[in-house]
Amino acid sequence: MPGKPSTAARTAPIEDTDGPAAFDTDVIVVGAGPTGLLLAGDLACVGVSVTLVERRPHEISNLTRAFGVHARTLELLDARGLADELVAKGTPITGLRLFGRLSLDLGALPSRFPFLLITPQYEVERLLERRARSAGVDFRHGTELTGLDQSRAPASVTAELRGADGTRSTLRARYLVGADGVRSGVRTALGLPFPGASVIRSIVLADVRLAEEPPGLLTVDGAGGTFAFMAPFGDGWYRVMGWDHTRRVPDSEPVTLDEVRGIARRALGSDFGMHDARWISRFHSDERQAPAYRAGRVFLAGDAAHVHSPAGGQGMNTGLQDAANLSWKLASVIQGLAPDSEGLLDSYQSERHPVGRTVLRSSGAIVRLAMARTPLRRAVRSLAARLIGNVRPAARKAIGVVSGIGISYGAPRDAHPLTGRRAPDLRLAEGRLYELLRKGEFVLIGPADEAAPVIAATPAVPGRVIRAHWASGRGTALLVRPDGYIAWAAGRGAL
Repeated sequence: MPGKPSTAARTAPIEDTDGPAAFDTDVIVVGAGPTGLLLAGDLACVGVSVTLVERRPHEISNLTRAFGVHARTLELLDARGLADELVAKGTPITGLRLFGRLSLDLGALPSRFPFLLITPQYEVERLLERRARSAGVDFRHGTELTGLDQSRAPASVTAELRGADGTRSTLRARYLVGADGVRSGVRTALGLPFPGASVIRSIVLADVRLAEEPPGLLTVDGAGGTFAFMAPFGDGWYRVMGWDHTRRVPDSEPVTLDEVRGIARRALGSDFGMHDARWISRFHSDERQAPAYRAGRVFLAGDAAHVHSPAGGQGMNTGLQDAANLSWKLASVIQGLAPDSEGLLDSYQSERHPVGRTVLRSSGAIVRLAMARTPLRRAVRSLAARLIGNVRPAARKAIGVVSGIGISYGAPRDAHPLTGRRAPDLRLAEGRLYELLRKGEFVLIGPADEAAPVIAATPAVPGRVIRAHWASGRGTALLVRPDGYIAWAAGRGAL
């Protein structure tokens, strides 16, 4: 098969050599989607040299499936100075209506961004690419990974590449990250399995205009063995997604606007006068996850590591959060700031793999409820909708998982209760926390009294630290990681 990577990567010991090594670049990132762009930009912004390899020619297409940016992802973009510009171009949605009965209020999220932002993926890519280019990332479009090798030299990984004209070359780096999607050439080269299965086949997608406005800004419903989803981009165009259990055809089967209209009418009760489709597509949805996100000096992120149903709009968001978790860890190790470099890099797997599994389960549960056809399964769906809608803790947990706000990382048993939790955008004497995080460094927050003993107990940090102080008289001390999670805390008090 043309373009298929060569045999599984050969892994050498990863200890650093004593003498200087001749690297072409510090990190190779394969894949210029949102995950790869954010990761590459993060590394370049703190002085790490990055080469970004992308098989496609340079273009940003509007033919994208991702359409929504959740609150946690907006917080991460805020920490990079990009969120406000993206929000200005999108449509914030504070309420979700599912299955005709369940309404979820995103406006109650404890975030600066208490909403789901409807905006096409290419807008996210545009901002991330601009940032990456301005930071000095070396882009190699029209370049395909054909193999990788971790045995040619110690403490390195070599990527085998082929240009659009067939020219072959190699790049040697300290680390390589595969952010190259569900058909990841990096994952294939590593010989890693991608276990799972197709959950739903023959989903249709369309970007259309409507003659009538739907009753809810974001609507998901189903009836008679169908389901449909509809959301506005805010510029007069709507994203429509639908499925009909009686029409399970290959992805290559053409889609007509009449087919999309028919599904919408059966699922939602109306097609709202949809017309002038600018894009129609058919695809299938898998649930898969790689067992390991790391193999020696190679890492997987985004769809290369996990893929799930589009329900909940968590795919792109989870990948961006992978990148934010991995980037500062790689930078700390490359710059010699990590006392335990291997432990820090291994924590990418221990923190992000469980999150990928949780997203697989939550998105899978939503799509299975949407696909309910038998009276029994529809009764279960109705019961689940009432439970989540009427029980506040259940609703908060569901919204927290989908939005990413509720995601936390494990901490040692004797750690402070705040350790591993997401830090909200705290108001400090020096400004907002997420503005301080834009330097890509740790932020140590403490009382105004610099001599306070609680600060003296701060542990060693794998990176540089910005000192900040509470705007109020709090005595709690917090050490916030570059990705906005609490690494250490001391003292009493909630956030």
